[in-house]
Amino acid sequence: MARKTILTAAITGNLMTPEISPHLPVTPEQIATQALDAAKAGAAIVHLHVREPETAKGSMRLDLYTELVERIRAKNTDVLLNLTTGEGGRFIPSDEDPKVAAAGSTLCIPEKRVAHIEALRPEICTLDFNTMWSGQASVINAPRNLEIMAERIYAAGVTPEIEIFDSGDLHMVKDFVARGVLKTPLMVQMVLGVRFGAVANPATMAYLVSQLPEDTQWAAFGIGKMAFPMLAQAWLLGGHIRIGMEDTAHIAKGQHCESNAQLVRKAAGIIGDLGGELATPNEAREILGIAG
Repeated sequence: MARKTILTAAITGNLMTPEISPHLPVTPEQIATQALDAAKAGAAIVHLHVREPETAKGSMRLDLYTELVERIRAKNTDVLLNLTTGEGGRFIPSDEDPKVAAAGSTLCIPEKRVAHIEALRPEICTLDFNTMWSGQASVINAPRNLEIMAERIYAAGVTPEIEIFDSGDLHMVKDFVARGVLKTPLMVQMVLGVRFGAVANPATMAYLVSQLPEDTQWAAFGIGKMAFPMLAQAWLLGGHIRIGMEDTAHIAKGQHCESNAQLVRKAAGIIGDLGGELATPNEAREILGIAG
């Protein structure tokens, strides 16, 4: 019997733009529709951000998250919801005084970054351990803030998906485990191919996997042109997988994807051709230890 692989569909993110990906969902209705279609195509988990409908910029608004969750749950009560807490961690230094935030900075207190998690209580939410340079912004996830967020996530009855972008992030995760801040077994997502982060290649992924705490349920994905190669590599190393328009705008070289469901169907085909089988939402709950 083939082992079951959990596929997460990352529907929209906060950095992909409609200019890059013309079919990118922006409004809660569009994001919900694509999430539901991705679930029909085989995704057991949908990873969700919200955007300001007028500007398509990433948002932290509770009303947008509430509308999105309600739209999905009105039609599908099985798929697992994974809401981001990544918004609110970006700092852009001003040219005149680098310690003063420039326009576009979103850095805020940790309580604000998990307010929608406490209100909506999804099955899963992300908890990013990276502090790194990203475009014109520095992403800052201070250990103190991560501890506060982790405590509130667990108190809400939500499973944190630990996101790591490089080996140093994983070392911090292991410190949090040793101090009892994070509960084991962990759920870890490894992000490969972000500029100035972990390189998207088999050697890097294999190293990170070798350093994971015992019994960790892990997944990995690549950015852009490395999305599908890293998807296959994650399966070959025994992990779960992720694909979506947050991570790539293309279904093939030079060809824009039309939807998240199209990406999920291609991913399902790859896993099937390799001899694998996608997990259903209920199977994913059992694998991850999440109550139905």
